[in-house]
Order: sequence, then structure tokens, then C-alpha cells
Amino acid sequence: STFDGDVKYHQGFTSKVTLDNGKDIGLTLAPNPSHLEAVNGVVEGIARAKIDHIYQDEKKVCPVLIHGDAAIAGQGIIYEMIQMAELNGYRTGGTIHIVVNNQVGFTTNYLDGRSSTYCTDIAKTTRCPVFHVNGDDVEAVLTAIEIAVEYRQIFHRDVFIDLLCYRKYGHNEGDEPKFTQPKLYDLISKHPNPKDIYFSHLQEIGILNRDEAKKIEAEYSGFLESEFDLSHKSEKARVHDFLSEIWKGYRHCTGKDFDKSPETNVAAKTLKDLGKKISSLPDGNKYYRKIEKIFNERLKGFTDNSLDWGSAEMLAYASLLTEGHPVRISGQDVERGTFSHRHAIVKTEDTEKEITTLNLLDKNQAEFTIYNSLLSEYGVLGFEYGYSLACPKGLTIWEAQFGDFFNGAQIIVDQFISAGEDKWATQSGLVLLLPHGYEGQGAEHSSGRMERFLQQCADRNMQIVNTSTPANHFHVLRRQLKRDFRKPLVVFTPKMLLRHPLATSTIEEMAQGGFQEVIDDKDVQVKDVDTLVLCSGKFYYEMKMKASELGVDNMAFVRIEQLYPWPQKKIDKILLKYNAKNIIWAQEEPANMGAWQYVAMQPRKYVIKGISRPASAASAEGSKKLHEKRLKKLFEQIFSFSKTKVH
Repeated sequence: STFDGDVKYHQGFTSKVTLDNGKDIGLTLAPNPSHLEAVNGVVEGIARAKIDHIYQDEKKVCPVLIHGDAAIAGQGIIYEMIQMAELNGYRTGGTIHIVVNNQVGFTTNYLDGRSSTYCTDIAKTTRCPVFHVNGDDVEAVLTAIEIAVEYRQIFHRDVFIDLLCYRKYGHNEGDEPKFTQPKLYDLISKHPNPKDIYFSHLQEIGILNRDEAKKIEAEYSGFLESEFDLSHKSEKARVHDFLSEIWKGYRHCTGKDFDKSPETNVAAKTLKDLGKKISSLPDGNKYYRKIEKIFNERLKGFTDNSLDWGSAEMLAYASLLTEGHPVRISGQDVERGTFSHRHAIVKTEDTEKEITTLNLLDKNQAEFTIYNSLLSEYGVLGFEYGYSLACPKGLTIWEAQFGDFFNGAQIIVDQFISAGEDKWATQSGLVLLLPHGYEGQGAEHSSGRMERFLQQCADRNMQIVNTSTPANHFHVLRRQLKRDFRKPLVVFTPKMLLRHPLATSTIEEMAQGGFQEVIDDKDVQVKDVDTLVLCSGKFYYEMKMKASELGVDNMAFVRIEQLYPWPQKKIDKILLKYNAKNIIWAQEEPANMGAWQYVAMQPRKYVIKGISRPASAASAEGSKKLHEKRLKKLFEQIFSFSKTKVH
């Protein structure tokens, strides 16, 4: 595969260093964008995954974050990381924060960059120790580092080193600092650098003379020159897969990999057995009455062979766990689910003891972990992305409370999830579950901003799906781990369909085949159809119910479950089957949102008409009545193609 690569100072790298005592220590530099501090959560996630799955010991892994003084004082992600540091779901045994405090943020004086006395005052939030060290005193810096490491290893908490220093030549060593700090840089130009200060000290106490110092300097300069020459032998950008050891046995995908989804079925008997286990709460505990009712209904679904969304999702996790794949989920309210559909953790009524049925499947199963996150999107999504990088064998999921809220972590989507593989050859199998759908709940509870993700799709960088059946949701989650490559998966999950009487699946649908990129309309006679409606997600059910109410028989409703990579071959096959004179893309989102503009750009040999709500500044209306009024108008447009008109 070819990659666009990235500028050298954004690249990641891994190396092994042999210490004086003969022991090896692994050093990993995470690839990172210019968005300052955005990489912090990623580093913590990588560290946590290594603690969980390789070392099982916080002392064996140590995250180190290097900050600028302006960034640590100015970027909100710092506060999120500090609040995550001691939480069960996100702790990594303490982080060492090194602040390169050069007293200027690009060209902004520190007096214009913060209101606090010190740039590290954020550390006071959780009473972390802070060492303020003079950067000119090399041995003091080294001592502070040694104390920080020892503190971290003993107390497993964050520690900060505020390295008071200066920037010698301006930003990137090439800016003109005297434009904005003439007095400061007049002083800096006259100030000896740390190397000369330290040499003078060593010379004074008789440890090093000038000839010895020159020899050390010449040796190091020679090493740098040879490395520099080596780097210029090839014009091709070098991209280092910085976690190559962990990713042995995985490859990058090709175009053919998305022609058809792999088989992800599980034997019906296994599914029934797992279904009983995930739906049965252990005896001897006092449970809240409503919880018992929910679990009895879940168990009944397996008996009646009619599974709702929550049952199918839990079954997907159960099947992966028994096949040896760990599953980790985090996000706001994920344990029970924002809409109370999951109930992955049940608390007993009297003692609040936690019962996790997904960890009671089999003595040889992998571990299931699920954490209600702190009220953060940016920090937590970065963490889960990092976790997915260091645990390719596991399913790592972040769920938004509502799909709209992922935009609090837009930087992670833009810089890491959509572009990470292209820039750094770094794969991720991270799953985003974004509850999406127009139900009259206002502009912040309707849209996961499908259009933004689709706009960022290229080079097979992500998978964007809007699943409409529990079985298809089951298969798409399993598909994540049943290929020898990894891709981020963005799932626009439903709210209404979680308990919709028509949105159910049978065990047989999960016991055969795999994920269906396109679902044909099974309720129509092909010869009667002159209008083909392409759609996605829960809007399908609303249109079908309206079509049934009107007695429409000339329109087929075909669900495009996977929007990217666009399943062109499967769509072409369906178009050929119907040979309809009218082809429509129908969506509930406004014309400037949802999938319509993306669909309109797909190469095709047929004319397609888009029907949607009118273009809008807000993603949805705030009034339920206005929602219903616009939905009625939308149905009028869609069913103007039917032989029976809307009443």
C-alpha cells in the first residue's frame, strides 16, 4: 500500500534501548498531529491496553507526556486527562508530565497566555506534585526526573516537571522572535547555553577538560551527520508502523476486501446457549423489579426466536468473548445504555454489587470490560483510539450519549480516526456507536452528522454503516475482528428501533451468512415495481409503515446499510433486477446533511432524485409538532411516486 505519510516530527517510532545494567527498555513515540495535546488520550489508551493485555502491571508501563507551557495552560484536554487519571476505566498508574516551559506560545507572551501564576497550576486540581526546575541546571533536571519516576512507581499518580527554560531561535528555530519579544531576546542572545554552563561547571570541579569535551562533541556530531546522510538517500517518505510488533500477522486492506463481507455466523445452538447465559441473572441476589422484568423478556426473546437490538448486540459480544476476543466499551451511560437497552452491568438492589453476565459465559472466555465514562468526549475518544491501536485482537467501542455529541471530539476524528492510517500506516479497529434518528427531539439529539464522516471518506479509511436490523448489527460488530486487517467503524445506531416491534431478528439470521451491505425489499412483487427508493437506517420502517397504510405496491424500499465503502456492485445488481423508471434517494435528514450529497456524487449510469427535508442551518427542529408537519410533507414528496396518493 502507498501512504501519504506525514512531516517527520509527526511520525511515531518504537525502539529498544539497552541500559547500563544490561536490561532492555522499550521506548514508543506515538505519532501525533500539530493539534497540541490531542495525542495525550491516545498515549494513555496505548499504555492502558499494554497494561491490560501484555504486562498486567502498572509498574511495567509508564506514559510520558511532553507539553509546552502555553498548551498545558490553554488546552482543555489537559483537564480531561487529569480527571481521567484515577478513574477505574482510564487509570494507567500515573503519568510523568514534562513541561518545556520556554515562556512563549509561538509569539504570545506568557502574560497573555494564562491567568494562573504557573502554567502547571492545573495539577493542583488533583494535588499532583510539581517540580519547578531551572533548565540551565542539567543535574537538577536529572534529579527531578529521577524523583518523578520513583514517585510514579511508588504512588501510581501523576507528577509534573515544570522545566523553566527559553527558546533560543524562535518558533521552529526559524522564526524571528524579536518581532514580538525584543527585550527578552536581547537577553537570550547574551545568555550562555546549557551545554556551555554545564561544561564550565565540570571544568571548574576538575571532571572534564576542553579537549575531552571537544572529543565528545565531535563523536556526537559525527553520529548525527551519518544519520542525516542516511535519511537523505531516499526521496520517498518513510512511514514507520510504530506498533509493528503488536500488529504482526495483520495486513493493510485492498479494494477487493470490501466486495463482500466475510462469514460471521455462529451456530444456532451456540447462540441459544449464550443467549440463555446473558439473559439469566445469578440466583441469591436481590434485583430491582424492573431489571428482573427486562432480563425475563430478553430470555423470552430467545425462546420465541425474536431478538431485539440489545439482545443481538449482547450476543455479538458474547460470541466474540468465547472466541477469545476481549471487548471494551466506554462512554457516557454505556453500562445500561443511554436508552436502557443494554444492561451490560446490573447492580443488586440492596448492596449495589455489580453483576456482568458477559463475564459469566465460560471459564476460558476473554474479558469483557465496560465503563461509564466521565463527561468527556475528546479525552475519552482519544483514549479508546489509543487502546484500539495497542489491542488489535480486541473489540474497542466508544458510544456517544447521542450521536451529535461526538463533535466534542471532532479533532480525534479528523486527525486520528479518519487519517491515521494514511499518515502513519497505523491501523485501528475502533468502533463508534452514534445514536442517530429524527424523532422530534431537537437539534442536539437527532443527528450523528453522517455527512461529516462521509465527506472524510477516501482510500478505504473508514466504514460508515447505518444498520437497521439487530442481526445486521450483530454481524457488523463481529466483522470487525473476523478479517486480518482493521478499519475504524462508525455505526449510526438507532433510538426508536431499540424497541420497535418490526426491528427484530431471528437466531437463524445470525446463524448464517454475514453482514449485508444492502438489504432488498422482500415485501413486493418485482413486476409491479416502477419506483425504487434507496434509503438507510430507521427511516426505512417509517416509510414502509406509511406504504402499508396507503396500500402502495409499486414502490420498493431498498436499504443501503453500508454507505462507505459504497457497495456499488450490490446496488447495480438490485437496479438490474427491478429496472425501475424512477430511482429515489430518500432520507429524513435535511438536504445539506445526511447521505444525500455523498450519494449524489457516486459514479452511476442512472438518474437519481434526492428527497429530504429542506436544507437547514440546524440539524433538526426543536418542536415535535413541526417535526411531524415536516415528516408529513416528506411523505407527500416520497409517495407522490405511488399509485395511491397520501391523504
